[in-house]
Amino acid sequence: MDFSADRRRLLLWKTLGTLMEQLPVQFAVRAAQAIAWVIALRDTPTRRRAEENLRTILEYGADEPIDDKVLRRWIWRYYASYARYWAEGATLPGLDPDDAVARIAFVEGEEHLLKAMAAGNGAIVALPHIGSWEWGGALMAQMGFPMTAVAEVLEPPALFEYFVAKREQVGLRIVPLDANAGKQLLGILRSGGLVGLLCDRDLTGDGIDVELLGRLAHMPAGPATLALRTGATLIPGVVYSGPGQDHHVVLEAPIDLARTKSLRADVARVSQDLADALSRLIARAPEQWHVFVDPFEDAPASVATDNP
Repeated sequence: MDFSADRRRLLLWKTLGTLMEQLPVQFAVRAAQAIAWVIALRDTPTRRRAEENLRTILEYGADEPIDDKVLRRWIWRYYASYARYWAEGATLPGLDPDDAVARIAFVEGEEHLLKAMAAGNGAIVALPHIGSWEWGGALMAQMGFPMTAVAEVLEPPALFEYFVAKREQVGLRIVPLDANAGKQLLGILRSGGLVGLLCDRDLTGDGIDVELLGRLAHMPAGPATLALRTGATLIPGVVYSGPGQDHHVVLEAPIDLARTKSLRADVARVSQDLADALSRLIARAPEQWHVFVDPFEDAPASVATDNP
C-alpha cells in the first residue's frame, strides 16, 4: 500500500472514530444494526460461514439438526450482535469511565479473579470472541487490575498506534502480536499482572488440536504454556453483551494446572480443558460468537459426505 493510501485509511478511521465517540451509544448501536441487517440480506461467503458456525453452536449437545428456518432467524441476531460490538467499541473511549463501568458487572466468578490476583502469581483470563472484552478491560482497570491484551499489528503502523491509544484510554494495555509478545507477557505475569487472551482462533498457525463445540479445531497453545511456565492462574471467561444495554462478566473456575507429564502433554491437556470451558461459554450466547471464518479442521455434519 502506498503512502497516500495509508494516509487515507488512517484519516478515515480517525474521522469515523471521532464521530462515533460523539454519538449517544444507543443511537450508534441502532444505526450500526440497521446497516448490519442490510448486509445480512446478501448471500455471501461470509454470511454462509457465519451460518455454519452458528449451526455448529446450536447443534452442540443437541439430539437433532437445527431447522433451517430457525437458523435464519439466528443469523439476524448474529449480525445485530456484531454491529452492537463495533458501535459500542467505537463509542467506549468517549464515555466517562464511571459511566462505562456502571454498565458492566460481574454475575459469576469474581472470586476467582480476586483470589488469583491476591496470590501474586499473575492471572490469565482466556476469552472467546464473544461480546465485548474491551468493556471487561475497562472494569478490570477500575478494580485496580489493568489488563494486558495481544492484538494483531495493523497497517499502516500509525493506524495500529491509533487503536492502541484508544484501548489505553479505557485502561487496556496492548502488546503487538510479534516475536516479542511471549516475552512481554511472561514478564507481566511474573510481576503478578493480569493478561487477557482471545484464544478460540489460531492466528499464527502453530496451535494445538482440540475439540471445540464437538468438532476438531486448532487453538493457540499460548494460554496453557504461559500458565504452566509461570504458575499464573488460568481462568476461562467472557463478557456478554446484554441483557439490555449492560454487559456482564462470567468467569469459570480456574483450569487445573497440576503437572502430570511432560510440558507438551500438559499443554495439550490444559488446552483441551480450556476448549471445553470455552465451548460452554460460547453455547450460552451463540449469536455473540463473532467469528466469520472457519475455525474448524473437520467438515461439518451438514456438508459431510459418506465415504464409499
